[in-house]
Amino acid sequence: MDKVYRSYYTKSDPIVTYMFEKACVRAGMRVLEPCAGDGVFVDVLLKLVSGVSIDIYELNPKPVHVLRNKYRDRANIRIIHGDTLTDVELTLFSNAGGFYDRVIANPPYGAWQDYEKRRYLRKLYPKLYVKETYALFLYRCVRLLRDKGLLVFIVPDTFLNLHRHTKLRSYLLTNTKIRELCLFPSSFFPGVNFGYANLCIITLERCANRSDCLANTFKVIAGLRDVGELGTLARWVEPHQEVSVFSQSDVYENIDHALLVSADPRITYIINNSDMRIGDIADCVTGFYSGNDKKYLRVASKDLRNAKRYDLADVSQIARDYATKNDILKGIEGTKCFIPILKGGNVRYYKPEMWYMDWGVEAVRNYKTSKKARFQNSQYYFKYGVGVPMVSASRITAALIENRLFDQSIVGIFTKNPKWIHFLLAFFNSALCNRLIRTINPTANNPANYIKKIPFAKPSKNELEKINGIVKSIIQNLKQGKKYNRECDFDLEELITKTYQL
Repeated sequence: MDKVYRSYYTKSDPIVTYMFEKACVRAGMRVLEPCAGDGVFVDVLLKLVSGVSIDIYELNPKPVHVLRNKYRDRANIRIIHGDTLTDVELTLFSNAGGFYDRVIANPPYGAWQDYEKRRYLRKLYPKLYVKETYALFLYRCVRLLRDKGLLVFIVPDTFLNLHRHTKLRSYLLTNTKIRELCLFPSSFFPGVNFGYANLCIITLERCANRSDCLANTFKVIAGLRDVGELGTLARWVEPHQEVSVFSQSDVYENIDHALLVSADPRITYIINNSDMRIGDIADCVTGFYSGNDKKYLRVASKDLRNAKRYDLADVSQIARDYATKNDILKGIEGTKCFIPILKGGNVRYYKPEMWYMDWGVEAVRNYKTSKKARFQNSQYYFKYGVGVPMVSASRITAALIENRLFDQSIVGIFTKNPKWIHFLLAFFNSALCNRLIRTINPTANNPANYIKKIPFAKPSKNELEKINGIVKSIIQNLKQGKKYNRECDFDLEELITKTYQL
């Protein structure tokens, strides 16, 4: 990987084999490699097909030098040291309705753009999220295709449903026929293992007819067990692999045109047809940051994870009556000014006090004025709600925010009617909620804006009473330092599933 240009060179024979199977390059075609790196795709192309014209673009001067030496005797290859996203000639090709028969690439992911470049990209691509370079490459290269031309890209799967890529999805669904999406872990790609996303190889065909685009259906393949399966995937599908078929018109009608890639159509139906969402019954906000936790944060025990760099809390300095103070947002006078704060970490239902924040008058004044601190959504501090970690492990979890401060690693969910608090605690700890949020947003992140989109189903009075009783019993046991009966989880799961009519 080139760390400056964020180029992940495609050193995987099965990945390259699969991509060329999908590209169907034939003699006489014009092919674009918009970010060539060291020429992996070009090398394979030259072995497979003769009589093709190849344009190679590369921004990094070091690979350009290598490429020019490697292909100096190839009259059918043109090497351009330039930026595919801003090149004037490519803009002319794009505005003329396309120029290339095939585009195949592994574009840079998350490449840093300085602020001046970013402003320029916003002018060129006003509807796109310019901080994510692969999305710009995808849009740009589709426009460089001739009608019925094919594109094969390997990219992160975040374009499938993240809100910031709504306009890109709208464009793809109405200007291309998606042929296939192949989803697999980023660990399949040598030297790459994203914590925030998996990878996707997208194969699509440029199509000038919007109606034809929306009438198209495409295949999504998932469940691959190892990278070697990619090499044979173009010829057959293993029985264990998950293969789903989607209609572009159905996807276009989804919220934000999101590609809700779920093997269970009932999950997609709930997401698209729910009358209410979490954002309708609760405010979802991120929490506080001191700007200097090393100075202001204290820990109950050094045995806690990530606790070693923080000082131990002095029990005599912990305030216990802070919730009754009307002017608590101004800070606490005196030395007894440390208050409990809820931080991230995947703990279910209830987190005991483990962390304390300096809430003295001087400290609070600094939080409000420091550019590093975030005194955000302060009207929700010290309220009663549900806390969901911004980053989760294998599944989403939730714990009670019981009149505590909560930090920026937590999304605080504060219901407009308090009767939903315990129901939401059960729901956000359920497998069903995990399926819903991972369909809406498959990354490991749980931002507030995505939590707001999760469907909300009202339980019956009887179901609500049962759920509240079970959750209150769990919290009582945990507060007393006891373990709760795991059968409670099964009972709650059954009640939640019944509420959502699954």
